[in-house]
Amino acid sequence: MRNALLVYLLLVFGRPAMAWSAPGQTSVSQATGRASTGLTASAASSPEARAILARAIQLHQAGKFGEAIREYRRYLALDPENFLARANLGAALAHQGRYTEAIEEYKKALKIRPDNAQVKLNLALAHYKTMQLNEAARELVPLHVAAPENLRIALLLGDCYFRLGDYEKTVALLKPLEAAEPQSEALDYLLGMSLIQDKQVVQGEVLVNKIMRNGDSAAAHLMLGEAHLAINDTGGAINELTQALKLDPKMPLAHWLYGRALLGVGSRVKAMQAFQEELAIDPNEFGPNLYLAYMLNQEHKYQEALPYLSRALQVRPGSPQAEYQVAVAEIGMGNLKQARNLLEALVKDAPTFVEAHISLATVCYRLHNRREGDRESAIVARLNAEIQAHQAAQVMEGNDHGTAPPGGKTQGPSPDGVSPHKLMVPPAGF
Repeated sequence: MRNALLVYLLLVFGRPAMAWSAPGQTSVSQATGRASTGLTASAASSPEARAILARAIQLHQAGKFGEAIREYRRYLALDPENFLARANLGAALAHQGRYTEAIEEYKKALKIRPDNAQVKLNLALAHYKTMQLNEAARELVPLHVAAPENLRIALLLGDCYFRLGDYEKTVALLKPLEAAEPQSEALDYLLGMSLIQDKQVVQGEVLVNKIMRNGDSAAAHLMLGEAHLAINDTGGAINELTQALKLDPKMPLAHWLYGRALLGVGSRVKAMQAFQEELAIDPNEFGPNLYLAYMLNQEHKYQEALPYLSRALQVRPGSPQAEYQVAVAEIGMGNLKQARNLLEALVKDAPTFVEAHISLATVCYRLHNRREGDRESAIVARLNAEIQAHQAAQVMEGNDHGTAPPGGKTQGPSPDGVSPHKLMVPPAGF
């Protein structure tokens, strides 16, 4: 129940804002005519330097982010302490989904101007997009304190708390805004779901039902579509998401959720097309990149899968799901030693990732390292036993939602090896 709110946040926040976006409003000489560390003022404000920065801003405004990045970096080589160039470089990098690099540039800009609210917000959004939720919340808290009535900031902070499982804090944050924002579907959705998760079910259902009664907007249909997906009602999800796309074919994440619903009814080709349509709207969206790579790996199209995985890992560096699919592709291409190295690093960072242990055991057996294969097989057996015990406990508590702790299928590898595509499981964690 996470993506529908993200749609709203994308719509209201848009893309990372430039710290300075209109050359006609502030002269280039004003932005460059000062001394910076290790550089004379005349060098920073020379005609050549002013021309570089002006060109960078023009390219940025024209959506030519790669070229703008190059020009910003040329200028910053002359004036590394220029706040505007540094902050705009971060925004251009974020436009390309290069959030890790953007975060570094925003931090450098904030060292120059620590109180700049726009760059703090851009930094929070970059952390949010890479699922660094604690870091995003840390940046958002002072922004919310400074402007407690700002719904957009409150929703972004609230969604961080919600994703971190702190439903009580989400309710405390958003409840004071309810009376002032009676028409906000996003507020109703996040507050309602938080109340339900916080065991205030009756109050939560009132807000969710309010969205359902007023479900004529694309955003409302999207929220309802994801709600159907959450309870595995793929038919209902398809109906709602179809309506959302009719009302707004360019709505962020609508094609992504629609593709997932189509997968639920076995429409692989249409699902892949939906994921491609999502990437046409935003090529940096993590989920469609990962799912397309996963499906291409299933079809043994390993080389075609790798660019999607590269993009997914650019957006979310260190994602276990994406790194696992890279390892699967390496297995499929016969690069067993490379796959072993990737899987060893993966299980070290994600020790309960069952499928990674299964694949690592298989690779070890295929490399004739039976001792390591047996060790990984024993780990798989232990993790599967823990998963089964967890599921049994949930059934005993009457709380069986078909979930399991991070891991997955209860199966084990064979010393004879298993075809790589049989080792894969649908990516999770969205």
